[in-house]
Amino acid sequence: MENTGVAINRQTFKQKMQSYLKHPGSMIVCFLTILAAAITTLVFVYLIAYILIKGIPFLTPDLFQWEYNSENVSMLPSIINTLLLTALALIIAVPLGIFAAIYMVEYAKKGNRLVKIVRITAETLSGIPSIVYGLFGMLCFVTMLKMRLSLLSGALTVAIMVLPTIMRTTEEALLAVPYKYREGSFGLGAGRLRTVFRIVLPAAVPGILSGVILATGRIVGETAALIYTAGTMAEVPSNIFSSARTLSVHMYLLSKEGLNTNQAFATAVVLMIMVIFINMLSNFLGKKLAAKEAD
Repeated sequence: MENTGVAINRQTFKQKMQSYLKHPGSMIVCFLTILAAAITTLVFVYLIAYILIKGIPFLTPDLFQWEYNSENVSMLPSIINTLLLTALALIIAVPLGIFAAIYMVEYAKKGNRLVKIVRITAETLSGIPSIVYGLFGMLCFVTMLKMRLSLLSGALTVAIMVLPTIMRTTEEALLAVPYKYREGSFGLGAGRLRTVFRIVLPAAVPGILSGVILATGRIVGETAALIYTAGTMAEVPSNIFSSARTLSVHMYLLSKEGLNTNQAFATAVVLMIMVIFINMLSNFLGKKLAAKEAD
């Protein structure tokens, strides 16, 4: 079996080479694609290695003390704040994004003008720099609604920021569900609401989960918007109206001061591990759910 596979691979390779010789442009495109992939991989590996080499030696117990001070520059309060803010933002953004996508796919009529406006708006919002969201959050939540620099202000701001991502990925996931699933459910006498929540949504969960994980990664790594809305207080907030410094803001402030650059690299290691863990968890859950759906 292995020899047969090797022979097939060799034959496929020869066919590709013959095709490239007949069309030199294809060979150039193939070479450029491989070169771009190699450069991207090398840059990615270099960045990870650089951060790990610079940061791991300075991951000391002092960085994980419960209380922050100028001597230990502990990141533990910022880690807790990051988890709290991420959870609060997702609680706000995920239901809104999913229900908006359900309306656009399952309930709105084809060619609905409102749906077109919402899609264009979502695509536009996805390209707005995060600093603009931060200024909006400061003017709207912090100043006008008098929420002050707080965990809630930051969560509302990043929830608005990631809402287009969740909505668009959920919409694409719902559209990818074959229409015969809906027809079969309707044929058995189920209503639209039951069909959506018992048939369509479970089938679209892997795609929806991907959007939620992408949003989570953006929230965890956000800095500019949170400086103006969540604040920079390096302690665990007593309530949602207290100021809170997230891990990315903590890293930015340490590097900005220039006195704790090594600790900033150590913070970057922890932040990178959190993002990688989130991505690995999303892939694992996506595969599990896809396998369960296939069964």
